[in-house]
Amino acid sequence: MAKEKKEMTQEMIDASFDDACCGSMLCCNDDYDNTEMYDDFDDDFMGSDNAEIGYIAPDFYLDGYYEGKQEKFTLSQYEGKWIVLFFYPLDFTFVCPTELQELSKRHKEFEKIDAQVLGISTDSVFSHQAWSEGKLGKLNYPLISDFTKETSMDYNVLHADGMALRGTFIIDPEGVLQSYTINNLNVGRNIDEILRTIKALKTGELVQCGWKEGDKTLGEA
Repeated sequence: MAKEKKEMTQEMIDASFDDACCGSMLCCNDDYDNTEMYDDFDDDFMGSDNAEIGYIAPDFYLDGYYEGKQEKFTLSQYEGKWIVLFFYPLDFTFVCPTELQELSKRHKEFEKIDAQVLGISTDSVFSHQAWSEGKLGKLNYPLISDFTKETSMDYNVLHADGMALRGTFIIDPEGVLQSYTINNLNVGRNIDEILRTIKALKTGELVQCGWKEGDKTLGEA
């Protein structure tokens, strides 16, 4: 079950420890370092709104381009499906089209495992449309515009130059973030590994290094 995030100020945390204090010199001494106590404090209270493994992935409501038209997109509209949300730096560049086109070519493989691919960058939706209707060509998934850069910040992929790093986020049918990888601007992703990771997650089992579809999991070995 996904953990619900809670906001808690440092003062509230301090008060919680004060209330629980046993009154001993060790606990209440001002010189006592309670770092370990804070480390053990329930992570639920230390959550943020950013993307985090095991938590509900941040949703969005953004313009996108797909199948010849502009429309709004959210994560929640794909509830019940696996989602591959991938960020890329910029339209009309060099490495990016190799990723976008390969993901589109392998659309059937993602469809077979009930996974929806969503591309997102900080370009405008008009840039997405112009690129898709030009040299990039038609894609089998939407291109979404994070023009305000808020979603890139939510997913911790915003580069100092204002573009997104190559982040790949795998979200399960309940909306929980299960996996992410982030590459720097110059290195493209491995589509085989994205597919392998989703298939491994779908087993619900402990999966060893190098596992691939058809192999036994650790629980089956």
